[in-house]
Amino acid sequence: MAGKHKGKHRRRPFGDKGSLPGLASRALGWSFASNAIARLGTLPIGIVLARLLGPHAFGTFAVALVALVALLSFNDLSVSLAIVRWEGDPDEIAPTVATLSVLASLIIYAACYVIAPSFSWAMGAPQATEVVRVLALNVLVDGLAAAPAAMLQRQFRQDRKMIADQVNNWLGAAVSIALAWQGFGPMSLAIGRICGGGASVVLFFMFAPVRFGFDRRQARALLKFGLPLAGSSIVVFAVVNTDQLVVGHLLGATALGFYALALNLAGWPVTMFSLPTRSVAPAVFSRVQQDKAAMRTGFLCVARLLSAISVPICLVLGGAAIPLVGLVYGTRWVPAAAALAGLGVLSALRIGFELIYDFFVVLARSQVVLIVQLVWLAGLVPGLIAGTIADGISGAAIAEASVAGFLVLPCYLFWLAKVGIRPADLARRLWLPTLVGVAVAAVAAVASRTTQTNLNALEIAAVGTLAGIGLLATRMRPTLAELRQTLRPDQVLPAATPDTALEPVQHRPATPTPITAGSQS
Repeated sequence: MAGKHKGKHRRRPFGDKGSLPGLASRALGWSFASNAIARLGTLPIGIVLARLLGPHAFGTFAVALVALVALLSFNDLSVSLAIVRWEGDPDEIAPTVATLSVLASLIIYAACYVIAPSFSWAMGAPQATEVVRVLALNVLVDGLAAAPAAMLQRQFRQDRKMIADQVNNWLGAAVSIALAWQGFGPMSLAIGRICGGGASVVLFFMFAPVRFGFDRRQARALLKFGLPLAGSSIVVFAVVNTDQLVVGHLLGATALGFYALALNLAGWPVTMFSLPTRSVAPAVFSRVQQDKAAMRTGFLCVARLLSAISVPICLVLGGAAIPLVGLVYGTRWVPAAAALAGLGVLSALRIGFELIYDFFVVLARSQVVLIVQLVWLAGLVPGLIAGTIADGISGAAIAEASVAGFLVLPCYLFWLAKVGIRPADLARRLWLPTLVGVAVAAVAAVASRTTQTNLNALEIAAVGTLAGIGLLATRMRPTLAELRQTLRPDQVLPAATPDTALEPVQHRPATPTPITAGSQS
């Protein structure tokens, strides 16, 4: 009898499919796998494209990509986010969301077509006009995909989203490399993105069918919800992409090509670790938002776990910059290594900033992130101009890291202290990952300067990084146990279906990352 009684009240395991940790961990796993396959799987294709196109053509495409990301940052007027946080049945608003998203994308693309020549000239690459116009067709693709993609996020169905994303990545990359081989230049990347995105839209509608419709009352409510977020997203876009605007305008398309390659490399840890976390963390935080102590503990645990794997990888990019770029992309791309040290530090900070961003949005304090973004932008513009003029792309990268570390970080720490997370709390959690990251970067830098071949230098850097992450992993078990306890795995949720509404996730304008634009470089 005692055994039965004990078994009857046994707590459900952490990975129980019906529990919040179970849903969240499975969704996080699928999201991470999707990003890992996309980034690691298309790495050889990206290398081939970079070698085929060269810095100038790559810079021309970077100009067009900045335009696309700008448009996607507010493309559907952020109304699709309402599906994620809707308290009732999301099918009620999905038709109106789909219609508004497509109408907005048509208007935005028309405006882009008209201003493309002026934008390309301002970026220092007037030859990019037609590439901008073709690549911006992805705005229409994104408008079509917005509603079904939001439905999949609502349902924690990152497994299905992964399929659509991988078709997007691989088909787009295959088309791009075939056209680049035939001499289409930067236009090959633009056409590849459209082909991949178009195929993914078909899959999104297969996985989450959404019909079109229009309800005037719902439309007013959706626009009231979405327009402020769209405005905030424009500020976020400006923060993320001002560096490319400044570098392109002051230094031209070739220097922008070098900078864009460095930015792409430095962005790998953000894509691999931050994006999967952001696809799950807000929904998890929203479930425990009534328990402020649990939210604070959960935030600190996630911050420590994220930093343990991301900080060493971000910082080692700077230490191993020259052998990494030289071996992988070829000697003509080596000037891009000058920007990697600063951008690696920026990536480590950005991963933390995005977690803080989502945390405040779930707390319904989105005004905090808007204030910080505005402060960031105000300090970034003069810093970038001064840094770029002083030392080219290296100066731009150092300016980015300096503004993030000495201006933005103190602002976020100030606001975190307001909600009970003191700087000392974070310091106790993050000092060891930071120390290990610095040590790993130092080992990589010494190896880069003392070994005779790029391959040997990278081997030493890789061994040092794995050793550092392994050391940190052995210290993470108490943090994982604390996180499990915080999420209370004994609380079971109903299976997520289109008819089962999740608790509302507070609105958050995400860092502009195209939902349907695959990574091909």
